[in-house]
Amino acid sequence: QPHLVESGGGLVQPWGSLRLSCAASGFTSGYYAIGWFRQSPGKERDGFSCISARDGSTYYPDSVKVRFTISRDNAKNTVYLQMNSLKPGNAGLYSCAAQGRVIRTVQNMCVRDDYYYWGTGAQVTVYS
Repeated sequence: QPHLVESGGGLVQPWGSLRLSCAASGFTSGYYAIGWFRQSPGKERDGFSCISARDGSTYYPDSVKVRFTISRDNAKNTVYLQMNSLKPGNAGLYSCAAQGRVIRTVQNMCVRDDYYYWGTGAQVTVYS
């Protein structure tokens, strides 16, 4: 049965760094697009870092571009999210998700409704 487990969340001061991991089991994540989504209190869950299966293309919105990097290690069936220079606005529940049905342009890789395998999330708190 497909399963995704996030790890690496925690407490960090502003301008600090965290690396999240998304370990897949029950399916080969290398054949799937993987996305990281964040949900904050009172807000919808939005995708902000996604990587394609086909050629490893990545997408980031301007708000996290340069500071965040998504990568995958297919041998470990794991996707990572390196987050640098974290700000209080980056706090939230970070979930990884996978989808293997829809091929989109890079700018549209993080369409939430495309994704159908979800992890339960890892909490990230940015505090002063």
